[in-house]
Amino acid sequence: MNEAAAVGPGAGVGLEAADEAGIVARERPWIFGLLIAPNAVLANGIIQGGVLAYLMSQRGVSGLRASQIISLLALPTTIYFLWSPITDFLVRRRTWLLIGSVLGGMLMTAGFLEKSLSSASAVVLLFMGACFGQLGVSACGGMMGALRTERSKRLAGSFYQGGSLAFGAGSVFLLILASTRGSRVFVAVLAGALVAVPGLLALAAPKQDVVAFDSFGETFRRIGTEFQSTFLRWSAIPYTLCMIFPMASGSAVGLLPGVAQSYGVNGSQVAWMNGLAGALLTAAGSLAASMIPARIRASVTYLSLGLLNAGAAAVLWLGPLRPSTYFVGVTLYLFTIGACYALFTAVVLEFLGESGKSGSGRYSIINSLGNVPVVYMIAVDGWGGNRWGARGLSGIEAVVGGAGALLLLSYFLVSGRRAKDAGTSVITAS
Repeated sequence: MNEAAAVGPGAGVGLEAADEAGIVARERPWIFGLLIAPNAVLANGIIQGGVLAYLMSQRGVSGLRASQIISLLALPTTIYFLWSPITDFLVRRRTWLLIGSVLGGMLMTAGFLEKSLSSASAVVLLFMGACFGQLGVSACGGMMGALRTERSKRLAGSFYQGGSLAFGAGSVFLLILASTRGSRVFVAVLAGALVAVPGLLALAAPKQDVVAFDSFGETFRRIGTEFQSTFLRWSAIPYTLCMIFPMASGSAVGLLPGVAQSYGVNGSQVAWMNGLAGALLTAAGSLAASMIPARIRASVTYLSLGLLNAGAAAVLWLGPLRPSTYFVGVTLYLFTIGACYALFTAVVLEFLGESGKSGSGRYSIINSLGNVPVVYMIAVDGWGGNRWGARGLSGIEAVVGGAGALLLLSYFLVSGRRAKDAGTSVITAS
């Protein structure tokens, strides 16, 4: 079987337990929790985590202008599949991660040093930095897809998401604290360093060969075959639906602080519950997901956790409007969404199959689809909150997310049973 033919869910299984344990130890999947640090700081901390919004408010930029800029700077997280295929070629994927981190950090520093953060030159620099930072995401995706065992991929996904959340939250804390005590230059240099320096960890990434070129025509025929094996098959449809269905989107994370007052929760309690403690809860959920046996299909586990996440939202929906309800509901919601994030990455890798020659590009396309429900569920949850109040927001999240998870889970369970029965029949007949 050629390399391209191995692409697809379930590729690379069948190793003995002892062999698998040895491979996992050599591949060090935990390191992906560190490799994602540069992008976590840049995207989850500086741009979407509130650092840039805070600095703009401190420097007199209006709220409307700040929101417009931040929306623009968040765009690369959705469209990075347009340039991410470059990380499949020329140099090793870990080298692309290092290049993206260093250039992203330098551009962040340059943007922060501009006289006005809302100026055209500052926005261009920050936008370019965000684009380079996404090279780390696609490089990590390609490297995770090249891991040889399902256990390695599950662990890599858990640490990847846990590290993303933890480093993002930590950078928000450090940079906002630094802005209250240090100079503008110090904050700019610190922001760049927090992005660029962790990129050096790429040197410790699992060593993978450069994706070699054969002839130009042969290389692109192989890439075309891999894309066809991943996307142009009937079994790709339910995986695609897993990416774009509304379950486990985490969209309510940014909206729950807005309804906290309805539960009698004050501002300092919200800052703690939805701030650093919230980040720790989601990171803990991501790491806890690594304890789930890899023999259970990632899609089934992810959708089951999606149902639990919808149940957590239902606590806020159906519980009394008291602080205890908010604390319990948000704790469960954040922990389960962290676990869902980790298993989402596992589903992406299950959909991707082997990295082959185009793993980073295919990973980026699949992963980008996962941002679709995040966007539309913010609008849907917000509509529910506006129409029915605090309960409406969490109620919509619970009902819509739970229905989507239940529908797809039913399909994957039935299809898995059919596949198992078919395998049993073949064994019996032989």
